[in-house]
Amino acid sequence: MMSATGSSNIFWHECPVGKVDRQKLLNQQGCVVWITGLSGSGKSTLACSLDRELHSKGKLSYILDGDNVRHGLNKNLGFKPEDRTENIRRVGEVAKLFADAGLICIASLISPYRDDRDACRAMLQDPNFVEVFMNMPLEVCEGRDPKGLYKLARAGKIKGFTGIDDPYEPPLNCEIEIKQKDGVCPAPSEMAVQVVSYLDQKGFLQA
Repeated sequence: MMSATGSSNIFWHECPVGKVDRQKLLNQQGCVVWITGLSGSGKSTLACSLDRELHSKGKLSYILDGDNVRHGLNKNLGFKPEDRTENIRRVGEVAKLFADAGLICIASLISPYRDDRDACRAMLQDPNFVEVFMNMPLEVCEGRDPKGLYKLARAGKIKGFTGIDDPYEPPLNCEIEIKQKDGVCPAPSEMAVQVVSYLDQKGFLQA
């Protein structure tokens, strides 16, 4: 089998233990929960809360956080559009491996471009990709500004910042949308329960 790079000298090696075997061992089904939204929308907060909720239920999950992967796997990438695309592609490939291992992979990234997120979805069988849209107003995210990045962007010290001078393209058909209720943002535990309920309904929490 020729590799994706076009080389005829690289071959896919099949192993005797497959995804189904690993899922039976873990009593869960591997999938990717892709959390997208503006900076400050609560992506990392949800990811950590969801991770704890799954752990409490005896389910194995792992978080791929957008900032964290830029300290290692993607430390050579900047924030130009082509670098953002490559950043998401790499995370998508790693997330796919985690899902194949039978884990519930929680990917938490701004991932502003719809095509890039859709490309990650296309890497997996569609039901195994769960897109969670943190639909929080820009003014709420900017008001939080936990990293002080909006302030720097408004001052012109950061260029190409999502939501200020670079676009965020919201999902068109996400599986889960989390937004304010009567002007109040849901608590982290409430958001996590919403996602866990979806995963349970779709059969991901058992083999």
